[in-house]
Amino acid sequence: MPRDDFRREMKDAFSRISGPSSGDLQARVRSALVDAPERRGPAWLAGVAAVAIAVLIVGALFVVGPLRGHQPVVPGGVGSSPSPSPSPTATLPAYECGVPGNIHNQGHVPQTALIDAVRGGVNSGYDRFVVEFDSNGPAFQIDITPQNSATFTQGASGQRVQLQGSAGLLITIHGADGHTKYSGPTDFRVGNGILEVRQVQDFEGVVQWALGLSAPACYRADMLQNPDRFVLDIKTS
Repeated sequence: MPRDDFRREMKDAFSRISGPSSGDLQARVRSALVDAPERRGPAWLAGVAAVAIAVLIVGALFVVGPLRGHQPVVPGGVGSSPSPSPSPTATLPAYECGVPGNIHNQGHVPQTALIDAVRGGVNSGYDRFVVEFDSNGPAFQIDITPQNSATFTQGASGQRVQLQGSAGLLITIHGADGHTKYSGPTDFRVGNGILEVRQVQDFEGVVQWALGLSAPACYRADMLQNPDRFVLDIKTS
């Protein structure tokens, strides 16, 4: 190819790549390709230099142009924060004040439900009482009876027992056994709402726990699973 034709083709290719926005650089390259004297070297050196400059220009345009203004990609995407876990009390009903209640369990229930844990806990706004059953399942019925005093009857003996507090709540669990698997305390304190908890009966499939309260009972109760357990909250604020 004649040298003049080669220079014209290089100049046209460079014009198409660089565009009008790079006028100064384009002029310098054209000067190097077209106006350079013969002593600067053979034509193929000028061609190599032009190609190298064109590659640099294309790379600069790609970095500065198409990517300008794009935000970095964050793994997981925008708004991918994990959803808050549901509250342990989210499934419990509203508080009831001064009225009796009961829970009837449906489906498979054992002939005698074995209690394997009884515990209490203090939480923000409520004290909690829990009766947990073993893997055979829960008792079929649990009655909740509020009363205006903390005086209860001790099982079949008929003896009167006085718990701490000015009000009370009696939990009666039907079809249950509170001694085969449970060996924990049968009289303990929980908090400022539930002042004392005492087992007052465990005989012929009926287990009763008495709660001495600091005020008339406002409570919520339900059966929860994994493990099966009866949960009762006494409102404290």
